Amino acid sequence: MLIFGSLFSIPSAATKTLPFKTKLLYSIIHIHPNNNQKEYNHMEQLEVNGKSYQILKLLGKGKGGYSYLAKDGSQTVVVKQIHHEPCDYYQFGDKMAAELRDYDRLHKIGIPMPKLLDADVSNERLVKEYIDGKTVYEMVLDDTLPADCIGQVKKMCGVLYPANTNIDYFPTNFILQKEDSTLYYVDYECNDYMEEWNFENWGVKYWSKTPEFLEYVKNHIDNAQ
Repeated sequence: MLIFGSLFSIPSAATKTLPFKTKLLYSIIHIHPNNNQKEYNHMEQLEVNGKSYQILKLLGKGKGGYSYLAKDGSQTVVVKQIHHEPCDYYQFGDKMAAELRDYDRLHKIGIPMPKLLDADVSNERLVKEYIDGKTVYEMVLDDTLPADCIGQVKKMCGVLYPANTNIDYFPTNFILQKEDSTLYYVDYECNDYMEEWNFENWGVKYWSKTPEFLEYVKNHIDNAQ
């Protein structure tokens, strides 16, 4: 199971005129010169508010952080480390504050998301509930996406739009939980509602093998080689 994290984003109002771009995940250990943060290795430890978590593997890298599968004793969780790498298609403020603010906003709206278990503001780390399942992206790729997933995301839209909110509808950000077939939005990012970036006008283009989806797959494979 792979969580890609926030690899794609709904551009902010200030960047709406920029072309849609992506940043693919990678797993090479790399020291970032801008902030001296690194991508952590398998079996390393990360501390969150004094509590140690053993890193099992990198799940994904997004424009805002690295997400790791980790263990605290017998509990499996996701630890997200915020990074400050430059991004040429998105403008950031305080990333940690935005994560907490967006989680609170979506929680109040009632969007199914991984629970936020802990937040270490000084080290810019989050501990999130681990959702076991496949991403919508993986299921589209394998032709195994249940029709009910579209119904579930539209149900989310039914409460998001009246609350003047969009989420990032790219399929890597959604996981269908194995246990009860609930669709979870595993990223916390949200923005004020804009019709051109809603599910019907943008997100749905990537929820089946459309030309847009297949073009992304082609570019993803080409860039990963």
